[in-house]
Amino acid sequence: MFRTLVLVLWIALPAIGADTPYPKPTLLVEPAALTKPEAAGKLVLLDARDRKKYNAGHIPTARWVDHAEWAKSFGEGTDAEGWGKRIGALGLNPDTSVVVYDDAMSKDAARVWWILRYWGVKDVRLLNGGWVGWKAGKYMTVTDAPKFATTTFKAIAAPDRLATKAEVLKSLDGFKWQIVDARTEKEFCGTEALKNKRAGAIPGAKHLEWIDLIDPDTHRFKPAGELKKVFAAAGVKLDRPTATHCQSGGRAAVMAYGMELMGATDVRNYYRSWGEWGNATDTPVAIPKAEKK
Repeated sequence: MFRTLVLVLWIALPAIGADTPYPKPTLLVEPAALTKPEAAGKLVLLDARDRKKYNAGHIPTARWVDHAEWAKSFGEGTDAEGWGKRIGALGLNPDTSVVVYDDAMSKDAARVWWILRYWGVKDVRLLNGGWVGWKAGKYMTVTDAPKFATTTFKAIAAPDRLATKAEVLKSLDGFKWQIVDARTEKEFCGTEALKNKRAGAIPGAKHLEWIDLIDPDTHRFKPAGELKKVFAAAGVKLDRPTATHCQSGGRAAVMAYGMELMGATDVRNYYRSWGEWGNATDTPVAIPKAEKK
């Protein structure tokens, strides 16, 4: 009887880590939560997809944000006046609760998330599964754009969320920061240079491709237990000061988001990333060996 009881208990218990909550669960919003009455009027939704896709159908009340324009306009993060106008045009203020979604496995939404947080919007979240998750739930979509009032937004930069080339260079002395490279293995190992003058990696960088944080079928972030294993397997420590990077800041934003979701508190995005590092003349470049599969 004792053996039977043990067997029943073993079957009833979930796998270790299977239902472990994210350390910062408020960074994510489930699609079903947006259908609740309490969400109406409390959350501002931003659709970071292409404008044609937005016009063809979007989540009710969602406002369109021009991700492509935001991506190329961030620069060095010094144009507070310009960003105040962009963010104010969306009707946001520092205390607005914002939910961003896309159909690109959160890559574009995470960039918008990071930029808003950098310029002072305190509560910004991602929709788990994005547009794919919303459609999978067969929730309502609309084609009309919502009407809303613009705001006067005073953009105030948060320098502790951004890493510059000079800071990354300085951090290499003693490896004060953990550098996490969110690009593909070919980019990291220097076999794919893209349009850069030099290919390779920042010396000492840990490699973890951004896509490894997300389920490719559902576009949802992997469960906390799985993410913990993913970070550990890549040698990424969530309690170390970190700078993430990719080619131009977008994939690095996903990595920064994923690390914060898992409890990291000191994560910066080296936004100008390899597009700057790989074309500079004063930056060291390493050529790591590809991992054996």
